[in-house]
Order: sequence, then structure tokens, then C-alpha cells
Amino acid sequence: MKQDTIFSKLSHVDAPQIKVAPPGPKSQEILKFQADNESSAISYAKGMPMAMAKGKGATIEDVDGNIYIDMFSGAGVMALGHSHPEVLKASHEAIEDITHTLDIPSPIRQRMVKSLKKVLPKELTRVFFGGPTGSDAVEQAIKLAKYNTGRYGVIAFEGAYHGMTGMALALTCDAHHRQGLGPLSPGVQFLPYPYEYRNPFGCPDEDVQIQAAENLERVLSDSHSGYMKPAAVILESVQGEGGTIIPAPIFLQRVREICTKHEIVMICDEIQAGLGRTGKMFAFEHAGIVPDIVTMSKALGGIGFPISAIAYREELNTWPTGLTIGTFRGNMIAFAAGSAALEWMQDNDVLEHSAGLGEKCMVKLKELEEKSPIVGQVRGLGMMLAIEMVKDKKTREPAGDFAKLVRKHAHLRGVMIEVGGHHGNVARLLPPLIITEDLAMKGIEIIAGVIKDIEDGKLA
Repeated sequence: MKQDTIFSKLSHVDAPQIKVAPPGPKSQEILKFQADNESSAISYAKGMPMAMAKGKGATIEDVDGNIYIDMFSGAGVMALGHSHPEVLKASHEAIEDITHTLDIPSPIRQRMVKSLKKVLPKELTRVFFGGPTGSDAVEQAIKLAKYNTGRYGVIAFEGAYHGMTGMALALTCDAHHRQGLGPLSPGVQFLPYPYEYRNPFGCPDEDVQIQAAENLERVLSDSHSGYMKPAAVILESVQGEGGTIIPAPIFLQRVREICTKHEIVMICDEIQAGLGRTGKMFAFEHAGIVPDIVTMSKALGGIGFPISAIAYREELNTWPTGLTIGTFRGNMIAFAAGSAALEWMQDNDVLEHSAGLGEKCMVKLKELEEKSPIVGQVRGLGMMLAIEMVKDKKTREPAGDFAKLVRKHAHLRGVMIEVGGHHGNVARLLPPLIITEDLAMKGIEIIAGVIKDIEDGKLA
């Protein structure tokens, strides 16, 4: 692939290099300090114990000199990898000029808006920057929908992850995140997402997509369903933490039709799947639809700078001055980095690379699915890939312990991934979009080797 010539310069091409078994002595010292001083809620450092020192493209070096292939990219934040030179240059220039302006305009902010509007559907004419996280974008999207409709209910989908703040957490299904909190927000109701491998309807698997959409139509049309007409329907265009669940175009198309029919605001959460991750700028583009509101964050900050935004249709632009605010909606460094990243993505065909390499990765992963008795299903769209682990292919019994072993031993062998899914049994791959074919294939081969060793009972 021609992009590999450009992208190979951004990473350590000879990764992985494990010089000392992770976590090495320097990492152990820092990990102990973290355990003694930071919250017990720390998670990633427990699944992949290490202390990071440097990042370069799709590779990371720890404090003990080990170099890893990064197939997690900070949960999708590092779309262009670590320490991207053009994005770093733009952020350094911003630091020297001005770093924070609230919502008072500046040339840097103007460039960010212009860069976004080049990639957004023309129907989404307005942009609003909220707080620095994806949760903030979700909060603002719901607030905008409620304000415009005068209704308070929201329909979301099983398996959803929308964030950790009040309303965003109320829209998130994982019981682990919600335990001990009691009712979070009135009016939030859930419907099954089209998860074919774990069919929630009992119909033929090929009918799950349309059944999930028609279920939405049913509860909205039936006055005895227990669902009041909501302000919004919110969904991830591809579910991320839920296990990389990829809906067919017909599902999103039908949801769009239903929301229009019932005058309900359709919100597509593109915080993880958006900005090139799936091979298109936004995952909803695979279905040829345009939502009423789209939420963005993660990759929007270029190389990890905190930023979030929503984009929405002109008719929703009804907020009075100051109705919704946020101190950190004027982060000039994030704006500079984000606009530079978006422009570099377009100039260097990153979307095409993501789509093409994703197809090649899926060929390798499908071979793994066919051969392995403990790989139930592999899924992927662009650089959003997943391996669902099971105890038995016939029963599809989830194997969360196997997924955690994959993460643990892939890390020990120099590859970083994460675990997700309804049962914690999905090994999730979210490499930087600039990962080369060589590094991606090495990463998959290492993961496949770990899975083979689990099959043979060599790992525990």
C-alpha cells in the first residue's frame, strides 16, 4: 500500500521488542507508586501492567525499554498515532500563541470549525464545542434534543457505552459502571441492538437487523408499550465497548426513517467509531444516512488533546445565549491539533488506508475464526476489529477468561489490545489509523499465537 511508505516513518518498524518481561523493574516501581497513591478504580494499568515512556506512531516504549505494537491507541484516541510530527508542530505553535479563550473566537478556533465542516455532511451546519470529554458531547446532544422537542425521554440500545457523567452514564448499559448508583435519569429506556451473534429476538439470524429496527417502530406506535414518545433516539453507529457490534446499513436506514416519521431527534454517537476509524469519516456514512446530531471526541484532539463537539442541523440551532456553557470549550491546543490532524488525514488518504488495511486484517482474522475452536466470531470495519472468545462454538458460551488471557499474553509478547463486550469476552483491536500493514499483521500473528496456546492449555 502506498501509504505504508509514508506511515512506516512514523513508527518503530522493528516492533515489538521485549527486552525484559513486562512489567520490568522500573515499571514495577511506578506501578507500585500508582497503587499506593491513586484511586482503586484504575483499570488499564492492571490489564496491561507497564509504565509508558514514549510513543511513536503505532508503537509505544515503556520505561524498561520494551517496545510494543499499539493496537489499542488509547481506546481510539490516537487516530494518527503517538507524537505525530505535523500535529505536534501545530500544537506547539498554539501553545506559544494562546491556549484558552472560552468561546471567544480566534484564528485557531476558526480553522478547527472549517476543518470539521469539510468532513461533516452538509446537512449538519452547526458545531458546538462543550467540555473536554465524549461524555460532555453526549450531555450536550441530549440537552439540545430535549430543548427542541420539549420532551424528556430518551431511547438507547442494549450494549451501549456513552460515557461516565450523569446522563451519559444513564445511557450506558454496563451494570459494572452503574452498580450502587440507583436510578440515574428518568425517561431513559433501552431496546435490543442488532447483535446477530447473540440474537436477542429468537428470529433467524439474518432477520435480526430489521427486527431490531421494527422493534423501535413497534414501541413508538403502540400506546401500551410503556414507551412514551422520546426527545431522542441515541445509538453508536458501531458499538465499541459493547463488543464492536457492527449494524447492517438497513438497521440505521430504518431507524432514520422511524425517527423522521415520529419527529424524534436521531443522535449518532461517533465518539469512538468516527473520524476515519471504520474507513469512512463517520461510521453512519456506511448506511448513507445523516443523523440530526452527531457527537465527536477521542480522535478529534489529534494526538490525545481533550476536546469534544456536537454537530447538528440548522433547525435545531435554537439555544439562547449562554444556555449551555463549559470552561474548557476553548482549548486552543486541542483545536490546533485537531484541525491539523483532520487536514493531514485527508491529504494522506488515511481513510482509504484504514478501509483497505481493515479488509486485509479481516482476511487473517477470518482464517483464525475458521481454525480456532475458541474463536466464536471475528468482526471488523476499517480499523475497528474484534475477536469474540467462547468456550464452545456450538453453545457460544462466552469465555471472558480467555479474552483476558489474550490481552495479558499479547501484552507480554509486545502487543497492546483491550477487552470488552457484553460478557467481557471480546478482544478488541483499535490500532492507530497510520499503522502499517507489516505491523498490523505482526500484531495479529502474535494474537493468533496466544490464542493457539490457550487452546493447547499452555496459558493460564
